[in-house]
Order: sequence, then C-alpha cells, then structure tokens
Amino acid sequence: MKNRKTWYWIIGLAVVGLLVCGGFVGLGLWAAGRLGSDDGLAFGPGIAIVRVEGVILPGEAPPPNPFAGAAGVAYSQQIIDDLEQANENEDVVAIVLFVDSPGGSAFASDEVALKLNEVDKPIIAAMGSVAASGGYYVSAPTDEIWAAPQTLTCSIGVISQFPNFEGFAEEYGITFITIKSGKYKDIGNPFREFTGEERELMEAITEDIFSDFVAVVAKGRSMTDQEVREIADGRICTGKQALEMGLVDQLGHLPDAIERAAELGGIEGEPRIIEYRREPSFFEAFGASLYRPSPLEELQQLLHYHNGSPFMYLYTGP
Repeated sequence: MKNRKTWYWIIGLAVVGLLVCGGFVGLGLWAAGRLGSDDGLAFGPGIAIVRVEGVILPGEAPPPNPFAGAAGVAYSQQIIDDLEQANENEDVVAIVLFVDSPGGSAFASDEVALKLNEVDKPIIAAMGSVAASGGYYVSAPTDEIWAAPQTLTCSIGVISQFPNFEGFAEEYGITFITIKSGKYKDIGNPFREFTGEERELMEAITEDIFSDFVAVVAKGRSMTDQEVREIADGRICTGKQALEMGLVDQLGHLPDAIERAAELGGIEGEPRIIEYRREPSFFEAFGASLYRPSPLEELQQLLHYHNGSPFMYLYTGP
C-alpha cells in the first residue's frame, strides 16, 4: 500500500512539474509576443508590417483553440482587416507586406489584391522563402517587390485537381448512383472520369481565371499581357531569376524592405515597427506549448487548401 501511495506521489509531482514547465513556456511565448508587438504606447511615424504567411484561404480564421496547432493558413479577411488598420492609422507612413506563401485560393488572393489597390500609402512587398502563385499574385499590386535571391516565386498559373476513385470503387464492388438536374451538375464527380465536354468546360474556366492572373501581373509590373504570358507557364523561379524577368524590383530581405519603406515614408533613422498580427493569449500559448499534432492532423493540415473552390493560384511543389 505504501509503495502504491509513493508512486501516486511521484506521478502527481511529475504531472505538476510538467504543467509548471509548460506554464513557464507558455508565459514566455505570450510575453515575447506582447513585447514584440506594437501595444499603442509608442508614438510617431512608423512602418506597418502586414503578414501573408501560409496557404491563402477565404474568410476569417476560426476561433482560437488553445489545444490545437496552427494550420499555416493566411485568411483573406484577416489580411484585409490588417491592411485597413494600417491605412487608417495616421502614424503609419508606409506598409510592408511580408509574403511567405505558396498561394492558395484564387478567390481569396483576388480579395487581397483588390484591397491593396485601395490603400493610399506606399506598400513594399517583401518575399520570404516562398512567394509563389497566389503569393506572387498578392505581391504584384504593391509599389515595389523585394525578394531574397533564394526566394521561390513566379509559378504564375491556375491549377485544379480532382481525385478519381473509380478504379477503387470497381475493385471493391462499390456503386454510386447520382441523380442530377443537368448533364454538368455532377462535374468533378470523384467516382467517374471526366467526359470530353466536361474537360473543355473546366479548361475554359481555368483560362478565364488565368487571364485575371495575367491582367493583375501586367498592371502591377507595367507589362503587356503577351509579355506576361510568355513567362506565365507555371514555372517556379528564384528571386534572382524573377529580377532578371522584371517580376521583382530589388533583391533583399525583410529588413531591407523595411528600410526602403521608411525611405518612401520620409522616416530618417531606424523606423518604429507596427505589427498587425493577433498575439496568442497566455492560455493559447500555454496549450500550444504542450500540443503535438498526430500524423493524421498533420495530413489534414497539408490538405486544408482543398477546401472551397477547386481553382487555385497555388504552387504544389515540395
């Protein structure tokens, strides 16, 4: 009996120790976030940083879950809200749009691009490790684009993917019966092949959405549609190659883009940085410090970009 009680004490102390350690980690993350963000105590002109990090999807971020991991998603409404705040803040003299994204939803990317066109302050796009497809789409309307020499960018094009489980269903004797009001109503049905007419219809839609991409790049980069189409074959390129093709203006990293934004905003010396990002609460940071996603959850996060419209401005490489 005494041995059992001893083990209970040991287990209890271990659990308490784990919670205390996790609490300190969570507190540290929360404090770092608070200290690293603009909390309204500073005054004077500054540079706003609006971040586009992760796969671009439409809508708003779901309510925070303190015991779930981040999905690596940039929600269009959050980006739009951040741009509005930066544009309305009298202390903000210029904006840096930090883009580290493989792209995502064509609809969501266009939402962000339209908002960028409404901003009346200098905007510099600073590309991170990846700013491809939709990541380039949202960069194109800015006043200048800065990319690191190793940034993966370009990938100008549209992609849509439709799984086909017809062979699997036949092998296991699974039959699906579809009742529809028109011959195109179940287009993309994963349990049958596309018909020739359906493929032509989807290719026409893809070309229409691709034309929008070309137009945004042509306007942003002062190029003709034909000049854009000559390089808009879906190829990925480095920042250095993008500079040679006229798709970026300068090579540099985020600090270089901030320095350039400060110059455009008339700031001398090191600029004040105003971050527009939601910092986690103490309990969210604490929960995240204990969270380790399962392989299934990681797979779900990787496939999260398939939600919504199948037409994507998305780089799907590794």
